[in-house]
Amino acid sequence: MNEQEQALKHLVECVRSAGENARGLRIKGGGSKRFLAPDSGASTLDTVSYRGVVEYQPTELVITARCGTPLAELEAELASHGQYLACEPPHFSSKATFGGAIASGLSGPGRAARGAMRDFVLGVTVLDGRAQILRFGGKVMKNVAGYDAARLFTGSMGRLGVILEASVKVLPRPTASATLVLERTEEEALAQVNELAARPLPITASCWRAGQLALRLSGARAAVEAAGQAIGGERMQDQQAEAFWLAVREQTDDFFAGDAPLWRISVPSSAPTFGLDGATMLEWGGALRWSRSRVTTTEMIALAASHHGSATVFRGPEELRRMAQSLQRRAPIIETIEERLRQQFDPLAIFNPAPAPH
Repeated sequence: MNEQEQALKHLVECVRSAGENARGLRIKGGGSKRFLAPDSGASTLDTVSYRGVVEYQPTELVITARCGTPLAELEAELASHGQYLACEPPHFSSKATFGGAIASGLSGPGRAARGAMRDFVLGVTVLDGRAQILRFGGKVMKNVAGYDAARLFTGSMGRLGVILEASVKVLPRPTASATLVLERTEEEALAQVNELAARPLPITASCWRAGQLALRLSGARAAVEAAGQAIGGERMQDQQAEAFWLAVREQTDDFFAGDAPLWRISVPSSAPTFGLDGATMLEWGGALRWSRSRVTTTEMIALAASHHGSATVFRGPEELRRMAQSLQRRAPIIETIEERLRQQFDPLAIFNPAPAPH
């Protein structure tokens, strides 16, 4: 039995033992996104030892890797063949893992143009609450038939089971890229990104903050140059642009510094500006809005709902996060479906159990 077989056997035995002893397990990879879920006090199920690229054929534009594979290591392998994860999942730490990126379901600046992490998942191998190893989907786009169970695990935060292995679609890196900077108010920036979205332009990311709108163009060199001339603005130096988008993705930009709660607001891109106190950042053509406002939780939730959206506390005190979750109005049918899915995959509620109420 080799090292990876031993690591897999250990994970299976841990889940089986947890089920037999009615003990909860908190799934942990690199721990880079641990702040997204409250600490339930359950025992930790560490997945980092189950790692490595299982299969990668660049000509097929698909890579299969184990959950504990460092995300940076996987991206370096892709980069050596001129390819990348087009949804640009954030790391938030050098310890970030491939499995954690899929379980969190987070996407970076390229999400609006290229799609979310869920759109790139072709198949997964998971360990369910009965300690069974299940496989869903495949390794090619045409291999998905019937209900696409593989994508259920993307963004599930480990509530359905342990993602042991996943196959995702990758894309070739664009041959050319340019970032334009335009001086705009928040209202002007929203109007412009919505107008540009209706035109056939190679815009792969947008970000407004502190009176400046940054637009990233990517694709064929001729298309990037033509779009740059049509849009105008000042072109950012390539090295500076790469650092800027990395800082937005990893939330190391100055906007994210400070102690004020960080709200993540998801609304239609056409929604008007909110006029909140505190700093604001717009991404994804205005569909993703970050706010460092200190407005009350009730006001923020109501404001997002009034524009057919939602607001969550991305970073902030646990008490505030729980309050925001309790105020979210969810359709009963959605809650019913989620509960039934969990009953199927984790009937004993072993994985990432909710913390006991205070």
